[in-house]
Amino acid sequence: MLGDLTIEEVNRKLLHIVAVLLPVTIFYGPILVEVPRSYACYLILLLLLTSLLVEYCRLNQSQFSNWFSQIFGSMMRSEEKRQLTGATYILFGSAICSLISLVSDMWAVTSFLCLSLFILGDAVAALVGKAVGRIKVGNKTLEGAVGCFLLCAFLSGIVFPQLPCFLDLWGGTIMISEIVIISVTVSILEFFPIKLGRFVLNDNLYVPAVATFITILVHSLQFVN
Repeated sequence: MLGDLTIEEVNRKLLHIVAVLLPVTIFYGPILVEVPRSYACYLILLLLLTSLLVEYCRLNQSQFSNWFSQIFGSMMRSEEKRQLTGATYILFGSAICSLISLVSDMWAVTSFLCLSLFILGDAVAALVGKAVGRIKVGNKTLEGAVGCFLLCAFLSGIVFPQLPCFLDLWGGTIMISEIVIISVTVSILEFFPIKLGRFVLNDNLYVPAVATFITILVHSLQFVN
């Protein structure tokens, strides 16, 4: 593999990318089956509770832990063997975004955008960073951050505007300034983790929500102008 990139890390990020089904479910689920957005929120919360139950069994029941490790152990980082996995944190972040989506259609489309960009951008940042990353800041690499930014800019500028209902609920064309700000926001939040003393917050938990709030603010200012 290139650089420090391993098969295990690739498999981990491929599984991570599957998580993009979460924002798709939150946004398009209620539209497709014609139910209130709260139903998608209930589903994500149910998945989160199920994941927390699995985590409890994994951390407290040795037999279940051994079974879990045999299946998923190769994709887990060393610290995840003693704490919650990234998958559960993604579900936490998705649950927060699903609650945000209940505010209005504009908040729903923005949380869909930011959660999707973070999930995909984070995966690309890790893969690029481990494959060709040389300039390191903590556990992150500048090359990974650039990869995250470029992907977010491409997706928000080219791909998302082509998706059904996106521009209708967004309220018009997504501006170049918005594309840049959104992409920079996700990349910086992913690149610089928040630390509380010696405790580092998992970025899956807060980045999508923070990016959503910033994007809403930026979009509101663009709309006013």
